[in-house]
Amino acid sequence: MNQESIKRGGISVDTEHIFPIIKKWLYSEKDIFLREIVSNATDAVTKFKRLQSLGEIPSVDDAYCITVELDKDARTISVSDNGIGMSEQELDKYICNIALSGAFDFIRKYEGEGAANGIIGHFGLGFYSAFMVSDSVEIYTKSYMDAPAVHWVCDAEGTYSTELCDKPERGTTVIMHVSEGESEYLDKARLGGMLRKYCAFMPVEIFFKQADDSTEGEQKPVNDPSPLWQANPSDCTDEQYAEFYNKVFSDFKQPLFHIHINADYPLNFKGILYFPRISSEYESIEGQVKLYYNQVFVADNIKEVIPDYLLMLRGVLDCPELPLNVSRSYLQNNSYVTKVGAHIVKKVADKLNSLCNLEREQYEGIWDDIRIFVEYASIRDRKFYERVKGSLLLTLTDGKHVTIDEYLEAAKEKHPGVVYYTTDKALQAQYISMFAKQDISVAVLEKTLDTQFVSTLESYRDDVKFKRIDSDVADALKGDGEVTDQPALTELFKRVSGNEQLNVSYTPLKEQGVPAMLSVTEESSRMADMMRMYAMSAGTSPMDFPLEYSLVVNTTSALYTKLQNLSKQDPDKAELLARQIYSLSLLAQRRLSAEELEQFLSGSFSLLELL
Repeated sequence: MNQESIKRGGISVDTEHIFPIIKKWLYSEKDIFLREIVSNATDAVTKFKRLQSLGEIPSVDDAYCITVELDKDARTISVSDNGIGMSEQELDKYICNIALSGAFDFIRKYEGEGAANGIIGHFGLGFYSAFMVSDSVEIYTKSYMDAPAVHWVCDAEGTYSTELCDKPERGTTVIMHVSEGESEYLDKARLGGMLRKYCAFMPVEIFFKQADDSTEGEQKPVNDPSPLWQANPSDCTDEQYAEFYNKVFSDFKQPLFHIHINADYPLNFKGILYFPRISSEYESIEGQVKLYYNQVFVADNIKEVIPDYLLMLRGVLDCPELPLNVSRSYLQNNSYVTKVGAHIVKKVADKLNSLCNLEREQYEGIWDDIRIFVEYASIRDRKFYERVKGSLLLTLTDGKHVTIDEYLEAAKEKHPGVVYYTTDKALQAQYISMFAKQDISVAVLEKTLDTQFVSTLESYRDDVKFKRIDSDVADALKGDGEVTDQPALTELFKRVSGNEQLNVSYTPLKEQGVPAMLSVTEESSRMADMMRMYAMSAGTSPMDFPLEYSLVVNTTSALYTKLQNLSKQDPDKAELLARQIYSLSLLAQRRLSAEELEQFLSGSFSLLELL
């Protein structure tokens, strides 16, 4: 192509057409206009302080502040600062040219000396958010240099005028004349709430007042210019962490623990994350992580930064590497966000390991509160599991806690590689008692998620198997003697149970007081638990999954001998006794149905009559 035939030029923008777009579409939420104007004021103070630190200007002892004033009668909102100010030339360059940023120029000029720290605005669009709620906007500004003060006013169509004025002090005041359709922003409570939400931790003290407010006394800033996440963790106390949590989340239940993050290059973000205290397993576990940019509020609950299995966390993250006006799609597809999430996962794992290894008593005290979340995270993320595997605890029936490896070490003589567990301490009390008499510890896995968790652990490790205490018969429970076969008694038990497919075995047990016990296969019990979990997640009624029962008759029991004799001498009494033995074994394994309970009571009354 002939280079001489190529026509070049720049895109021009007509303010008559661009201002309506700014007014309606610049930001998805109109409330953000206040954040943008106050952020500009913060930048003005930050730049002035930075120039002093660089020796560009003499030091002054001013108390730096920003004042937001509401004048309901005049329908104005004013934001004033005592920062760097602007000359007429600077105002013309940065205010009268859309998207040309004074902050960007400042950073570019001093970037070799690290002056970018704390500068909020980069793109020059924030000021124009004022027109989202205003018919016109005024600026009174005086530069820190000896340039004359300037007054600038612009209407909603983009027509502006500039003139010199008599403003005596350094700094800038932006006055927004609120339009008729946006009168809600003239409400003091509404405006104060916006300041507390968007500007709660901006690095310059912000004062809020109403023009006709006659309140006497020293006014307090609405923000905290030095939030706790900016401090060195070693300088912070537990009381400060608790106070910060209560202030940010209005939750006066003390969190279980906190994680203070101070990530250096290349991630460069800070924050504090809390593990909230959950009152019950039925309480909502929805967390909340607030995202900030150089102490400026960005979003209220950024789920994209936290892996979904840690969404119960609450906290704040200050990520200056992210753009101030970040979108969900940006977060979902940004490699920096992915790395931040991975770092958070590592810090959570490190915290759990630290508590387990260094503060074991405290860790055991909160384990039952955090267990379900740690288990879920281990299921979802193998890397997370590998980090915390040494800190996964088992809660035993006696209330003690042990790690899985500690359990296996203690069990290596009696039942190597096997963890026995109960899913219901009340229903399975007889089984627990039998194990306790043989000095065998039993773990409590009563949560819906536990079935999936133990299956996941077995897939991760080849040196451990989990067995429910009513599945099969543990070798440790078996006594001396041979396993026998009693065809006549087997037919009797099948008849009284109403189950011709019932598997009946005869085994000597160490517990002589138990005539028989029901055993289920581990596979069928886990499948039943899984079906209940899926039904709960789907919001449907759980279906009873058919369990594969086996009846284990204890040949060391006196009732077994009694039953043998009765089967030969008095078949009717033998059937009554067999039915009662079967009902008792059923009662020790699960809740009886109405029909089963009726039969059990009837048999009990009949036995009492015989006595």
